[in-house]
Amino acid sequence: MTQGMATTRKDAQVQRASYAEVESESAGQRLDNFLLARLKGVPRSHVYRLIRSGQVRVNSGRVRASYRVRTGDRVRLPPVARRKAPESRLPRDGLEWLEKRILFEDDRLLVLDKPSGMAVHAGTGIDFGCIEALRSLRVNNPGLDLVHRLDRGTSGCLLVAKRRSVLKALHALIRAGGMEKRYLALVRGSWQHGRTEVRDRLTVLRRRNGESFTRVDPAGKTAVSQFRVVENYGKLASLLEVRIGTGRTHQIRVHAEHMGHPIAGDDRYGDDAFNADVSARGLRRIFLHAHAVGFTWPEGGDEFMVSAPLPDELRRVQRSFEASGSKPRPRSV
Repeated sequence: MTQGMATTRKDAQVQRASYAEVESESAGQRLDNFLLARLKGVPRSHVYRLIRSGQVRVNSGRVRASYRVRTGDRVRLPPVARRKAPESRLPRDGLEWLEKRILFEDDRLLVLDKPSGMAVHAGTGIDFGCIEALRSLRVNNPGLDLVHRLDRGTSGCLLVAKRRSVLKALHALIRAGGMEKRYLALVRGSWQHGRTEVRDRLTVLRRRNGESFTRVDPAGKTAVSQFRVVENYGKLASLLEVRIGTGRTHQIRVHAEHMGHPIAGDDRYGDDAFNADVSARGLRRIFLHAHAVGFTWPEGGDEFMVSAPLPDELRRVQRSFEASGSKPRPRSV
């Protein structure tokens, strides 16, 4: 079939290859995200295949999905089948509850206390995520975009930029190590490592079903996690605060497991016996919560800090360990 002619596939059209020149507003964006914004209706998994196969080129050369486009780059957009965008499956009512979870909002930034179990964006088998829900609540602000991501099971502070310029500035800040992210995690056993910085490199593997699995690998990418004890429940468990200097996939979960202290409720890297114990105490999710984010605004130098309280469901599990006969170290969380 000649390129550009309509296909017989229902609800699909094929277009000729085209080229997009990167403007200054998009500079610094990852290539995969740059493509997803322009290849509407193309599944994320297919966009990655196009990049890996070399059908997407930047300045006539092959690059990775993580490549950050630069002003003036010429990006080849290959001919692809595009399905008509499905009707939005956002619930017609019931998103108002998300408004109550907004921790902070001004003309630059919105911070959501993301609930566990809600994905940050739509994907395979997921009709909508936090960003789609927020855009539906802020119809006059179509520029909302995720500054970073959280695993579906993780709760807590999720930063959403209101303008592309803000997104670029915060991404640059993250790359320079200027954003502090703190998490709370309940782990198996008594943590005896004190304040510890874990720098084990990580590699992300993709399974055929699309799931990501991360492992410690000396040839992997640099990952930095700093652990400290908040409360220690004898031999049973420890509540840790974790600061991350990098944002690798499943970083905290893999580093904790590698140190011999898997996180409670982690069904991928966790310990079955420990998970059974915390499940009996009422835990129905991973005990990982993004409880604080802080940074200095690049323009103006204002300090910014926001925190999300530990959810009641996690607080109850924590208190059950406090009542198990072990004396915790009294620290405020």
